[in-house]
Amino acid sequence: MRSRCAVYVDVGYLLAAAATRVTGTSLRSGVHVLYDQLIGAIIEQAEEHSALPLLRVNWYDSGGRAGSLADPFQEQIGLLSRVKLRLGRLSNSGEQKGVDLRIGLDLLMHARNKAVDVIYLVSGDDDLTEAVEEVQGHGIPVILLAVPDDRGRPHAVSKHLLREADGLELISTEAIDLFVTKRTHPEPEPEPEPEPEPVAVAPARPTPAVMAGKRPPRSQDARPTSALVYSSATGEVSMGDIPDEESVSQSLIDEVCESVMNTWLRGARPEQVSELRRGRPTIPSDIDRALLTDLSARTGHYYIEEEDRFQLRDRFWAVLDRLRP
Repeated sequence: MRSRCAVYVDVGYLLAAAATRVTGTSLRSGVHVLYDQLIGAIIEQAEEHSALPLLRVNWYDSGGRAGSLADPFQEQIGLLSRVKLRLGRLSNSGEQKGVDLRIGLDLLMHARNKAVDVIYLVSGDDDLTEAVEEVQGHGIPVILLAVPDDRGRPHAVSKHLLREADGLELISTEAIDLFVTKRTHPEPEPEPEPEPEPVAVAPARPTPAVMAGKRPPRSQDARPTSALVYSSATGEVSMGDIPDEESVSQSLIDEVCESVMNTWLRGARPEQVSELRRGRPTIPSDIDRALLTDLSARTGHYYIEEEDRFQLRDRFWAVLDRLRP
C-alpha cells in the first residue's frame, strides 16, 4: 500500500487560536477566513514535513445551521478536493458537542485499518490525549500542528497532549496572517431560510449566560464553584505557555469585555446590535464563550471562579453601553 499522511483539523481550535493571533480575542466572528487557501497551505506543510502525499484532510466542526446541518461556508469546504467534512452539533447553550468524539473515533479507526502512515492533528485539546496514545499503539506517529501566537509560540496546547505527541510543528505564520484577517465590515445579510415545521420540544434549562444578572448568594464558608473554561473550541494552555497569574480585577475584566466587544462590533450590523440589547441579560453563546476564554488566557487560570464569571457578565453590559451608547 502506498504510504500517505492525513490531517485532522479541530476547526474550533484552529479558528479560535487564529482569531486570537489576529484580533487579540478568540471570537470567531471577528475574522474573515479564506478557507480553501488556508487548507491548501496546511496540506502543503504536512506533505513537505512528512515527505508523503496526502490522503485526506478531515475537517471537524459543529453544524452551523439548525439541526446540526452545514452552513454555506461548511458546504463549500465539504466540496473541496481531498477534504472530508465531519460535523458535530451545538447544544442549546451553544456548546460544541460530538466533535472530540468524532475525531477520536476516526483516529482510532484509521490507525487500526493502517489507512495512513503519519497523522497530523490540528488541535490543542487535552481530551484527545488518550486517542493519540491508542493511535501510537498501532505504530503510527502523531504530530501536532499548532497555531502560533503573536510571539511565535504554540497557542493553547494542552501539556498532556504535547507530552504524548510524537512532535510539534507550528502552522506557517505566513499562512495564518495571509488567509485569516481581521473583519472590518459587517457580514452581508444572509439569505432567508424557509421556516421549518414546528416541533414540540421540552423547555431548555436556563444557561449560566441567561442567568448572568441573577447572582446567587455566596456562602461565607465555601469557595465559589469553578467552571472549566477551555473545551474543544479552545484547547488548554500548555504549562510552558501560561502567562504570569494575574488577579481578576474589575479593570482586567473591563479590558477583556472591551476587546471582545470591539471585535464583535466591527463585524455587526445595526440590527444585530439592537437584537443584542433586546436580549439583555442573555449573552449570546459565542460572545460568552470568548469572554470566558480570553479572561482565562489573561489570568493564566484554567478555571474561572463563579464570582468572577458573574462579575464578567455584569460588566459586559456596562462596557457595551460605554462603547455604543
